[in-house]
Amino acid sequence: MARFVLIPGAGGAGWYWHRVVPLLEAGRHEAVAVELPGDDESAGLAVYTERVLRAIGDRKDIVLVAGSLGGFTAPLVCARTPVRALVFVNAMLPKPGETAGEWWDNTGSEAARVEAARQGGYSTEFDIPTYFLHDVAPEVIQAGESEQHEEAKIIFREPCRFEAWPQVPTHVIVGREDRFFPLEFQRRVARERLGLSIEELPGGHLIALSQPEALSQRLLSYL
Repeated sequence: MARFVLIPGAGGAGWYWHRVVPLLEAGRHEAVAVELPGDDESAGLAVYTERVLRAIGDRKDIVLVAGSLGGFTAPLVCARTPVRALVFVNAMLPKPGETAGEWWDNTGSEAARVEAARQGGYSTEFDIPTYFLHDVAPEVIQAGESEQHEEAKIIFREPCRFEAWPQVPTHVIVGREDRFFPLEFQRRVARERLGLSIEELPGGHLIALSQPEALSQRLLSYL
């Protein structure tokens, strides 16, 4: 039995994974969605890392899954404890010492987002419904309204201090319809920063909410 430890993105809501957790558990594995203090200006990457390590406990058979901003916590966790596999889901992939605030310019994410919008025929002006919720069911959106929190600025200022990515099986899952981090953008970043090819699934940026079955099946396949 493996334990999937699921790191959320900006805002830190473990609720983001609530449609995936029962599907992983149905596969007779453990699944823990970590709750992070995303809106706490005093809680940075060190606090996030400790929260994830607490969810791992003394278990060794860990599949660490990081969504979006959670990509900045993942390497710090891997530096502290061994994992069986590391999985990124529409995630930010940092370089050692990079801040999340620097990542946007360093990767060219904004230009990629705008160009994809122009080609896709939707607004180039960022807003939550267009870029995050376009493929999420209305009832799921409504259920999650009380779970949302603003991400504190501290997390974008702190360098991600790690030496190298762990030598473990690593996967980069990308939603084909992700408008925030477009497909070809993520393909380039994964190649440049990890030397890996992406694995495409249907869904947008919040793929755990819009395509939980497809995502869960892919996660279970890594075992």
